[in-house]
Amino acid sequence: MIASSAASTQAGAAVGAQAFAALTPIGVVAGRQLVAALVMLAVARPRFWRYTRGQWLPILGLAAFFAGMNSFLYAALERIGLGMAVTIEFLGPLAVALLFSRAPGARLRSLLCAALALGGVLLLTRPGPTSDVLGLAFAVLAAACWAGYILTNRVVGRRVPGVEGTAVATMISAAGMLPVALVIVAGTQPPLAAVGFAIIAGLLSSAVPYTLDLIVLRHISPVVFGLGMSLHPVFAALIGVIFLQEDLPLVGFAGVVLVACANALTLISRTIRPPEPDVSGSSYSGDRPARGRVRRRGLR
Repeated sequence: MIASSAASTQAGAAVGAQAFAALTPIGVVAGRQLVAALVMLAVARPRFWRYTRGQWLPILGLAAFFAGMNSFLYAALERIGLGMAVTIEFLGPLAVALLFSRAPGARLRSLLCAALALGGVLLLTRPGPTSDVLGLAFAVLAAACWAGYILTNRVVGRRVPGVEGTAVATMISAAGMLPVALVIVAGTQPPLAAVGFAIIAGLLSSAVPYTLDLIVLRHISPVVFGLGMSLHPVFAALIGVIFLQEDLPLVGFAGVVLVACANALTLISRTIRPPEPDVSGSSYSGDRPARGRVRRRGLR
């Protein structure tokens, strides 16, 4: 189920990429967030009118990270490809795991994992004069938003019951992007196929993985779940090559595997500070909620 969830998330991103020409990445993200919000609100049924100021502030922060994380990822996807964008974005949650690890031998392990991740990114990107610097910058910003999402979601998990906070944050991010999407649609008048791609992307990257993750988290620990999230860069690379005809040489695949191994090594015997329920659900959070106060990308 973890593998199916990862494959669905990255397949959703690949489907969404088919609508970039008509809707732009921002328009696709808006459609995806709208679908995710409808699914989340139907499941969580939050009573947001009862929230206090102390609950609203982290929820608003979470909504901002939602929008930034997905928008920057899709902007990077358009320029540098799915495999490279998702692998670089994966550095965000990996950095959080490294910084907050206090397991025995954590310093040495953190240095080793950081070296593995850096080596993987260098192999993957092979920086040079012809590198798409803007695309790489978008991916790094997506990674930073992902890290902020994890840390903010920890606060939301403590202050808001169940998955209500994640549902409301998704709703707010979708509402904030909806005017932009309407302007894009009015200006470009995209074909129905493009709108359909955006909706399918929302289902594959939000509804399907969300359901699978809820089932999985009933049977395994968040750390084991986090190890399974290491499959995301691998699936992103494979789907990018097979379905989007992206050019990713063998050395690039080696870089993807190194980043995934860095995540796996980080999570083995990992303890997160402070000692509380892991509301990130893993080093990978994407836009998915948790079961109760424990949670799991979309598009991803």
